[in-house]
Amino acid sequence: MLKFNLQATILLALLVLSSGCATLKLKLFTDKSAALREFTISGSDSSKILVVDITGIISGRNEVSLLGEKPGVLENVVAQLRKAESDSRIKALLLKIDSPGGLTTASDILYHELMNYKRRTGNPIVVSMMDVAASGGYMAALPADLITAHPTTVTGSVGVIFMRPGFSGLMKKLGLSVDVTKSGTNKDMGSPFRKATEEEKRLFQDVIDKLNERFISLVQKHRRLTPANLAVVKTARVFLAEDARKIGLVDKICYLDEAIAECRGLARLGKDARVVVYRRNRYPNDNLYNNTSQSDATPSMSLLDVGALKTLGSVKSGFYAVWPPALGGD
Repeated sequence: MLKFNLQATILLALLVLSSGCATLKLKLFTDKSAALREFTISGSDSSKILVVDITGIISGRNEVSLLGEKPGVLENVVAQLRKAESDSRIKALLLKIDSPGGLTTASDILYHELMNYKRRTGNPIVVSMMDVAASGGYMAALPADLITAHPTTVTGSVGVIFMRPGFSGLMKKLGLSVDVTKSGTNKDMGSPFRKATEEEKRLFQDVIDKLNERFISLVQKHRRLTPANLAVVKTARVFLAEDARKIGLVDKICYLDEAIAECRGLARLGKDARVVVYRRNRYPNDNLYNNTSQSDATPSMSLLDVGALKTLGSVKSGFYAVWPPALGGD
């Protein structure tokens, strides 16, 4: 198999673009069209524990580049759940969550799909929280039979936020304006080209409150917090793992190998139960900390390290179940 130097590949791509050959499609890397394949991380028994990563912003949007197309988090996880349902030897699911959340609808759908997987298979689900499992990332953990976190995990941020860009100040400085003819008083509410009116702020707050009520009701359904602890969670603050355990958002503080042991216990499996993952590519020396099942298909084409700008630029106006400070990460 040919091995391409990434810098040489980028140079080739730039030469192709500059030559005007816009119709040429480069296919140097596998993309989302490649089938998911099963790879064994450890064990040799016929019974399996499947590890699924929920990494990054939860969204239904795919990332398209010159080198291919990556599936969004929602599509990627659902594809793995569907594949797992067809394999009766999979007896437990470990969700490895490292996400600040995402769009409210995508987060809600992910929760719904995990609940359906659990109902259709009867398999226990264990969550292992990594760096961050906040907001929509925490919502994804709710269907689990056991929620574990690493000692340094940040979680919580149970709430909804409406985010939108604002250009009105800049446009005023530049002497620019946008003329709008609309069919109703609130047709352009949320427009980035002007400040919101008091009525619009009230309307947006009403939407946020109703979306948040659903989120809180799901937390209470699965976690059954005391009134005092629920009141703290409603502030939408984040917690370190031990504080989250004390308040009832997390069941246990442990590392990934211990979370695997919890899967074996809940599913009544032997110590040699196979731990498997679904990927599109094979990796030498593969292990549980490789989370490339989603992003392994297509490497980044960026010539500059603009991770934070790229992430912020991809945030569109909308309602999010997300911890905003984590959006600056890659």
